[in-house]
Amino acid sequence: MEESRTPRRGPGPVVEAVAPRVGRVQSLLGEQAALLVTVGVGLAVAVVMAAFAASVYDAVSEADGVAGLDRPVLDAVVRLRTPGLDHAVTVFTDLGGTVGMPIIATVATIAVALLLRRRTPVVLMLVATAGSLLMTVVGKAVVGRVRPPADLAVPPLETSASFPSGHSLNAVVVSGVLAYVVVGRLRTVWARAAVIAGATVFAVAMGLSRVFLGHHWFTDVLVAWALGLAWLAVVVTGHRVWLLRRMTMPRRESGA
Repeated sequence: MEESRTPRRGPGPVVEAVAPRVGRVQSLLGEQAALLVTVGVGLAVAVVMAAFAASVYDAVSEADGVAGLDRPVLDAVVRLRTPGLDHAVTVFTDLGGTVGMPIIATVATIAVALLLRRRTPVVLMLVATAGSLLMTVVGKAVVGRVRPPADLAVPPLETSASFPSGHSLNAVVVSGVLAYVVVGRLRTVWARAAVIAGATVFAVAMGLSRVFLGHHWFTDVLVAWALGLAWLAVVVTGHRVWLLRRMTMPRRESGA
């Protein structure tokens, strides 16, 4: 069983600090209830991160800091456009849309789960994408930022709020979860590096495609990347805590 295998590396200080607290919740409420509580806390963290990103954006905009790059970056990418390049980038960015990304996530997750003969990829992907969707919805509702001017965007145009970029956030989360579950089964450093590099290139390219097409401001993508990485860290840490609990519980029970 995957969950009973001892990881080749230590769980890390964060996991070691959180695991005992999860254990206390589990002893009080039971394993299933503790899992629900953990997921609920994780989703609450997602909401807080989205709200925090909104406040950071307001502060940056007022100070004309990073947000001051938005228009210059957009003007720069407009000069790079050609009909052929516009079409190619549009095809690629559609992979991260409301139709393309769920298909990619579902097919890839099922394939990895069948290959590894584990349900862990499915559970992690469901939790991770639920959180990323929640952060996207909350962020757009709280900020309500208008997208770049329609005359500077490549059709088809989008009408939802601009901040944060859902394509960028979901690309980080989906590719990150897939990379996490696959890397854990690979033996060589080169194979792990290749998987991580592939996931990184996909997420970065998806975000840049949104700016290139004029569908998002540059700061929409920057914050989406940050939120995606933060939420991915929460999901991965939660999974490592669960693994550590599964490994240590039998020892403690047998020694009691």
